[in-house]
Parts: sequence; C-alpha cells; structure tokens
Amino acid sequence: MSSPSIVALYRSVGHNFVGHHGREPGTYPMESVARVELRAGWGIVGDRFFGYRPDFKGQVTFFALETHLALGRALGVNPDPGVYRRNVITRDVDLNGWIGREFEFGGVRFRGIEECRPCHWMDRAVTPGAEVWLQGQGGLRAMVLTDGWLEAVG
Repeated sequence: MSSPSIVALYRSVGHNFVGHHGREPGTYPMESVARVELRAGWGIVGDRFFGYRPDFKGQVTFFALETHLALGRALGVNPDPGVYRRNVITRDVDLNGWIGREFEFGGVRFRGIEECRPCHWMDRAVTPGAEVWLQGQGGLRAMVLTDGWLEAVG
C-alpha cells in the first residue's frame, strides 16, 4: 500500500441538490482545482459550503478513489470523481476510520464527523443503483480545525 494522498480536489460555487427537493437539480459544476485554501471553522474558500453556518458538519467532504473505481466496475460506469460532489478525493485512506476523530491530512487538522451518506440524487448524478451501492462508503464529512492549503498530487 502506498502513502495516503490527495488525488483530486473539487469545489463548486453553488448547490445542485441541497434545497432542491421536489425540483430539478442545479447546474453548478464541480471545479477541479490543483489546490484549495481552508479556513478553520469555515471550510474551503470558494466552495458552496464556505461559512454555510456555524459548526457545520460538512465544511469539507472526502471520498475514496478506491470506492469510485469499485463502483465503476460494479455498476459499469466511468464518471469523473467530481460527480459525487465531494471536495477531496483520497487514495489509501480509511475514511470511516476518521469518523469521530481528529486527524491531520495534507498539513491541515480536521475533525471527522460522520459518513457523507449518499442520497437519492446519487442515482441521478452517477447511475441507477449508486445510492444503495454507496451506503456505508459515501465518504466523510469533516470540520476544518486549522487554516491551511491542500494540494492534489495525482
């Protein structure tokens, strides 16, 4: 197993699914970026959840590349990892192991809060069956504890 790493970073200026229940999703793209600035208690500068509300549990979200690849094999799709609308795509990280813990990743401190549970929108954004397939491995919602920068290393 290689060292844990960040393979991709994403942010979006707007919400496509939050607040859209019963309506069509928004059309804000996930922007792939080489690095992001994080601020303690606020999240990722330039992201839709930056300063969303005090103590928001999902100031930054993580998703495992391994889960993305396995879902693609299982459901016969090959989407861009941004389709999940998570911020940090990781390699060789047990994201569920960070739930309820403080951890440092990429030089920034975080508190893992809970699984970023997949919702019904996953079937539309990814492919039918994605919501059920992702249960228990939908990623990690975390709070930012220190200011800093994260960089994707590919």
